[in-house]
Amino acid sequence: MAALKEKRTCGQRCEDFGHFVWNSDEGTFMGRTPEKWVYISLYYVAFYVVMTALFSLAIWTLMYTLDPYAPDYQDRLKSPGVMVWPDTYGEEDVEITYNTSDKASWMKMTQIIQKFLEPYNDTKQHECNYYNCTKGKYFIQKTFSAPNHTKWACPFMQSMLGACSGFQDPTFGYNCSMPCVIIKMNRIIDFLPCNKTDCPPYVNCTVLEGQQNVDKIEYFPNGGILDLSYFPYYGKLAQPNYVNPLVAVRFNLVGKKHAKIQCRVVSDQISYQNIHDPYEGKVVFYLKAVK
Repeated sequence: MAALKEKRTCGQRCEDFGHFVWNSDEGTFMGRTPEKWVYISLYYVAFYVVMTALFSLAIWTLMYTLDPYAPDYQDRLKSPGVMVWPDTYGEEDVEITYNTSDKASWMKMTQIIQKFLEPYNDTKQHECNYYNCTKGKYFIQKTFSAPNHTKWACPFMQSMLGACSGFQDPTFGYNCSMPCVIIKMNRIIDFLPCNKTDCPPYVNCTVLEGQQNVDKIEYFPNGGILDLSYFPYYGKLAQPNYVNPLVAVRFNLVGKKHAKIQCRVVSDQISYQNIHDPYEGKVVFYLKAVK
């Protein structure tokens, strides 16, 4: 019968561990001689140096092939999306509903538009974008001739929105039944909205429901045109001061003062019938004024 293994005390265990750490009889530290520790240390140093070099080379190669001014792949962005302000979203759709008798209600809409238009302040635009662009023509820039190795951006000033600029009427028509909405087309780098220069894109709004409740539709700038001089867009790094051209639309609500409206950017290069993206080329929203 095998003898039972003798139970070792705590002191004996500590002594064994100390002997493992430094074995004076064999001259080893944690099971290896100093010479072996030098060899294994050199091996791991060389291993991690090579791994770090390979990783750095891979990152450098990737960054060298990337264009800092434009993404390599833009195949999902063939046609820009369209947005509307005030951007008050309901459960699924944009619902611009306000009470003309409740100042807090229509002031909420006014403040949303005022905040959105802050970058378009005339003074700011004169300071940032002072290049004199030629209207009606694409602003093609092959060089970085603007300060700090950038490209010029055409100014779009708040005053260009006319009666919906907030200068003549700071309430943007929300204290009555003539509200203004702001239509903006999203940016796509190097996108040209038209094949020709004599047909600039423009905003066209149609009433889908409640036609009898909309007496008149007005566009600012005139005709709802998005001037070609704001295209193409070269990216945030190339044009840090770029601002999207806007179109303001004013509706004269009558009757029940409730309508479902679709505003579309019309151009031969902008599609709007994508069932998978309801905001491609157009935006649909509900407009309602109560009292």
